[in-house]
Amino acid sequence: MSMYCRERCAFGSVIWLMYMLSSHVNSFNVLASQVASLKHSDTQVIVQKQARRKLDDIGGSINIDCGISDNFTYQDAKTKLQYISDGTFISTGVNKHISTDFISDAIPSSFMNVRSFPDGKRNCYTMRPPEGKARIYLIRASFMYGNYDKADKLPEFDLYVGVNFWETVKFGIASQMVIKEIIHVPDLDNIYVCLVNTGSGTPFISALEVRHFHDSTYRTESGSLILYRRLDFGSTADQIIRYHDDIYDRIWFPYNCPHCKSCSTGFPIDSLNDTDFNLPSKVMSTAATPANAHNPLSFEFDIGDPNLDFNVYMHFAELQTLQANQYREFNITLNGNSLRGGIVPNYLHSTTVTSPQSVRGAKLSFALYKSENSTLPPILNAMEIYLVRVFSQEPTDKEDVIAIEEIKTRYELKEGWQGDPCVPVYAWDGLNCTYSGYDPPRITSLNLSSRGLTGHISQYFSNLKTLQHLDLSNNRLNGSVPEFLSQLSDLRILNLEGNKLSGSVPSSLTEKSINGTLTLRLDGNQDLICLPGPCKGEKSNSIVVPLAASIVPLVIIIMALVALYIYRRRRSASMQMPENTQQEEGSSLKSDNRHFTYAEIVQMTNNFRTVIGKGGVGTVYCGHMVDGTAIAVKMVSTSSTHGSSQFRTEAHLLMRVHHRNLASFIGYCNERSNIGIIYEYMACGNLEQYLQDKRKEPLSWKERLQIALDAAQGLEYLHSGCKPPIIHRDVKCANILLNEKLQAKIADFGLSKLFPGESRSHLSTMVAGTVGYVDPEYYSSNRLTEKSDVYSFGIVLLELITGQSAIIKNHDENVHIVHWISPFLARGDIRNAVDPRLPGKLNTNSLWKFLEIAMSCVPSISIQRPTMSHLVTELKECVEADTAGEQSWKLDGQTRGSSNSLEMSVIDLETELGPEVR
Repeated sequence: MSMYCRERCAFGSVIWLMYMLSSHVNSFNVLASQVASLKHSDTQVIVQKQARRKLDDIGGSINIDCGISDNFTYQDAKTKLQYISDGTFISTGVNKHISTDFISDAIPSSFMNVRSFPDGKRNCYTMRPPEGKARIYLIRASFMYGNYDKADKLPEFDLYVGVNFWETVKFGIASQMVIKEIIHVPDLDNIYVCLVNTGSGTPFISALEVRHFHDSTYRTESGSLILYRRLDFGSTADQIIRYHDDIYDRIWFPYNCPHCKSCSTGFPIDSLNDTDFNLPSKVMSTAATPANAHNPLSFEFDIGDPNLDFNVYMHFAELQTLQANQYREFNITLNGNSLRGGIVPNYLHSTTVTSPQSVRGAKLSFALYKSENSTLPPILNAMEIYLVRVFSQEPTDKEDVIAIEEIKTRYELKEGWQGDPCVPVYAWDGLNCTYSGYDPPRITSLNLSSRGLTGHISQYFSNLKTLQHLDLSNNRLNGSVPEFLSQLSDLRILNLEGNKLSGSVPSSLTEKSINGTLTLRLDGNQDLICLPGPCKGEKSNSIVVPLAASIVPLVIIIMALVALYIYRRRRSASMQMPENTQQEEGSSLKSDNRHFTYAEIVQMTNNFRTVIGKGGVGTVYCGHMVDGTAIAVKMVSTSSTHGSSQFRTEAHLLMRVHHRNLASFIGYCNERSNIGIIYEYMACGNLEQYLQDKRKEPLSWKERLQIALDAAQGLEYLHSGCKPPIIHRDVKCANILLNEKLQAKIADFGLSKLFPGESRSHLSTMVAGTVGYVDPEYYSSNRLTEKSDVYSFGIVLLELITGQSAIIKNHDENVHIVHWISPFLARGDIRNAVDPRLPGKLNTNSLWKFLEIAMSCVPSISIQRPTMSHLVTELKECVEADTAGEQSWKLDGQTRGSSNSLEMSVIDLETELGPEVR
């Protein structure tokens, strides 16, 4: 998306300059012209409505000019919005001015200064809007480099909202004004906006703004909305529109689509009505319509990445008074698929049409067609497109956050303590956390040594339940050592040296120190009594030293024995193979050179930024190796009961299998609860997405044939090319991955089994697999054979030809795909059985051949099914037949004799013709 973000930001900068240079009519004059165009009886209503909206909707906003002096405020000359300093929102960074070479009257005041962050990996703004959490906010971050650091080098850095990645900030030129917007619903009362140093330049920011929306507007089922386009159709003024015209201060850019003409009205829109979106009248009073009234209103956006999800909001209002014989109604399509029908705009009243679900495609091609009854062409007044970003990273555990925030307030800790304690990417200074990539992070280590702490030790330390290491040394803490520190069951090191503590040490802490479960450091507290005598002077030494001399060697011996025992247990666990698998020489996970540390996994996935899949065992993330190679990382969830065993099975099997139609194994991570496998990245996702997600471009018949052959060859290798053979046990469309060339590869070997010894008959084991794909014989008898994979593969073939899922929801009951297709086969009705999304002309022989291959795989008795080797041969013949058909059609449909002569029959899915009964 970065290329398109740059395109949008560059476009925004040009229009912004046009806006600033243009003669921007103030709100009072606009309102006056609106009032003059209506009856006197209506004017009072309009004035009241406009005034009330402005006070309610923008009054609680946050407008921060980053980099101006503390306590300084000013009113923006164009918007009349009041901007304040960022001094109360962040405690790090330095204020800078952009170079005088870039200062002009055309640049808004908020871009004249920046706050730069040369120190620290992560710097966060903390904002607390009065509406609180779980409300809809527009957050806008603005940037202009302007050579503020005199380095004349464009930086690049990451922007986060809360604990999740928002976007990467990049610049094409030093004068470019980059504006990032996100519509977000925070889980906490505080909104954190963080700038993260990625090693490509010092992060900085020019302005930060927060606006509150009505809760019925841009709400989504999941995720936040990153602005891609916000367009004013039919604009003739070529001006940016924002506050005061837009009471929410959305920024609207003029857009003139190709082959369109503009229409407008002098009357205000929604002057007598409140709407959820509160669209600006200045935007809605213009619209685009086809230049040729008989043509559709068409336009498109080149997205590039077909896997991104977008939400679309289209805004309509009728601008002309229709005569009795005039009627405007139209339908909307996206990428050729119906998006919404029967749109009838209301006169001078806005209507918003949203996509019923997220849409996707390498291009977003929109077309508005007038309906049969319509006498007028379609119109479009405004449009918004947002990228849906699903945030998977959990914030730090709430109890830990409450505790550490109280500690922060109690001891006035500010430096490096901003945003979430553990994420994104880097924890607060002095903190260490656990990261599973799935569960909320927990604080495990806290080092506050030499931080000038005063007063008593806070009760809130005891609420950090997973704390293992606490260092409060070399401060000015006083009072007694509290008993509640002994309640931290995971605590292994407690350092209280160099303070002013007094009184006696709690016996519970002393006992833990003596038995070796806690390293307790108390030196330097002159008034502290840690044993029968005080912790100082000769009296203390006469008691402490002999006792320590006798205890320490015993403790060391015990700790060494415990460490040796744990090491052997872990080594045994890591070397242990799962049930019914054989470990080959050199395949031990512990000794394999493809092991990655968890820290490397975090770095490669950019702190688990991009989720590309989820399953019962864990989550799959996109990442990159050091050399730039794209990878997929599957992290096992700590809540998965069988995740670790399936991980070992999959890792061992992937080390020993190599085939172009099996997902390539790159490495693994196995550090305590952090378990993961690294694969090659498959750019086009999995087959299930292509067949079931109507937003994706449908696969052609030729592509489906090749995918089937690829998958068959991968399974044939497992059955016949491996010694001993391997049964996959979970063959399904979701486990067939597709690369950028749509080459298919089998993946996910967590349930796979090896045949022991020379036995090739069956394997008795508990049933595993996915409902709809499981072999009925295996399900009833627990007898697993290679033919169990054949059955599952047959279901995949039926899904490929029909476009249906393995289990079809039919009204109030579920129907298995084998039962669903059987009546069609009995009637010879192949037309109504094949996927209706397939393109027009298909080779009947190839279709029937493929269907016969699929049905041969699904008899309930396994002995009646073919082998995978036989299926590969059959599918190759099917591909050849289809290729011969293509060549025949290219020769004007004339059937030509050859060594591979076939009698051709062609059907068109757009007509009512079908094949003869077979």
